[in-house]
Amino acid sequence: MRFRIVARCAVVVLCGVAGCGDNGTTVGDADAGGTVRRDGSPPAPDTGAIEPGALPEGDTGIAARYPGDVGIEGDPSVVFFDDFEATASPADLRDRWDVVWNEATLRIAEEPANVNAGARAVEMIFPRGGEVGNGLMKHLTVEREVLFLRFYSKFDPALDITGAGSFHNCGSISAHYHVDGMSTPGVPADGTNKFLVSYEATVWSGPAPGHLIAYVYHPEQRDNYGDIFFPTGEIMPNTSLPGDFGDDFVPRPNITPELGRWHSFELMVRANTPGRRDGRIAMWLDGRLIADFPNMRLRDVDSLLIDYLNVGGYINPNDVRENRLWFDDVVAATSYIGPRL
Repeated sequence: MRFRIVARCAVVVLCGVAGCGDNGTTVGDADAGGTVRRDGSPPAPDTGAIEPGALPEGDTGIAARYPGDVGIEGDPSVVFFDDFEATASPADLRDRWDVVWNEATLRIAEEPANVNAGARAVEMIFPRGGEVGNGLMKHLTVEREVLFLRFYSKFDPALDITGAGSFHNCGSISAHYHVDGMSTPGVPADGTNKFLVSYEATVWSGPAPGHLIAYVYHPEQRDNYGDIFFPTGEIMPNTSLPGDFGDDFVPRPNITPELGRWHSFELMVRANTPGRRDGRIAMWLDGRLIADFPNMRLRDVDSLLIDYLNVGGYINPNDVRENRLWFDDVVAATSYIGPRL
């Protein structure tokens, strides 16, 4: 099967569509786990290296040391944190996020059913009609070889994306995907220019919201607009062509998250050593490892490092009804985080 994925998750189009670069200063970056600082100062050692073999699961990560995530932002491995408790309006999101895309379709939810924990969460509204999207982006001034991103998200209990050719609902980690304030969808990764990994559910497989997948720009991608990695090891497009995940790859069953309930999603991206296939992508759902893609080649040069993360969504076309997504309790770190206790 051959198809064209129009990559429209917020991390893909925020700069290209909305424009960015003057949307605020970066806040909340810790020095731990850094690889390169833009001001030229010496980096702190990277504490998050993941060696080959088993990955952690369950309540064994950073969050286990901070019940309720209280104080987690002070952990030396944490590089970004937002539980939205200090956010009274969408405009306040700019205090922590560098880009707030389509602010008019964002809302700060306070009703208990739409908050994972505490008193507030972000509600993303997708009005009926045509192409719609929104999201939040964070620029990491300290670039990194490895990053974990944990976020809580809830799908609209009445989600209906019938007829949509694209549906993104993601947390993403990327390296140099944004150039001079503009995103670069449709430009293939070549090992020197960029890579991107997005953890989301896909419209291409399974009941709504779709099977969980990694959407990846990488040097061996099969389509200009990136590839879809299924936990089983299948890759779209051209599922008949096997992926190269190495001898240690463990196929896992496809999973569809439940509508109308909060899930903990966690994504890990580790850049490979240039010239070696030791990169890795892993995904957890509610603390359970659901996908692990070792033997990855994401870059061919040392200078290509992780510099952005985002949460957001996109539907095209959204012709049936108004849909909503909720996000809460976002943490980025250089080691496994785990669910909020």
